Amino acid sequence: MKEYKMRRGEYLEDRIPDMKAKIEDYFGPVTGTEEYKGNDLYVIGEPDNPVFERIVAGTAEYGSKKDKLAVEFEERDPTELDPDELEAASEAVALKNDFLEEATGRDAKARRDSMKRAVEDDPDDVPDS
Repeated sequence: MKEYKMRRGEYLEDRIPDMKAKIEDYFGPVTGTEEYKGNDLYVIGEPDNPVFERIVAGTAEYGSKKDKLAVEFEERDPTELDPDELEAASEAVALKNDFLEEATGRDAKARRDSMKRAVEDDPDDVPDS
């Protein structure tokens, strides 16, 4: 599960007031919920795009800290896809990026840079030498 921060001064609830509806717009009908760190996230068991096997997405609330977007995209093995489904791969990438950018206000490059900084800033993740 990956968690994404919003841009400075922005809040997930302001960017996406109805998370369930937005997830369904992008990926297909919600088939259930799954608990993650005390939050119920939406599960799309049969996403519209055949590249995705399953998607879990929603709001991770942290009390006094800003909420984050929590998402897990489970994708099918490309070798299992038929030629028509392979064409859906570029659409799948676009769907993921568009959804993440709409939710966080950050493009792919900004999200990558943010993740790199988070790893660099966390001394607990440094392996012992």
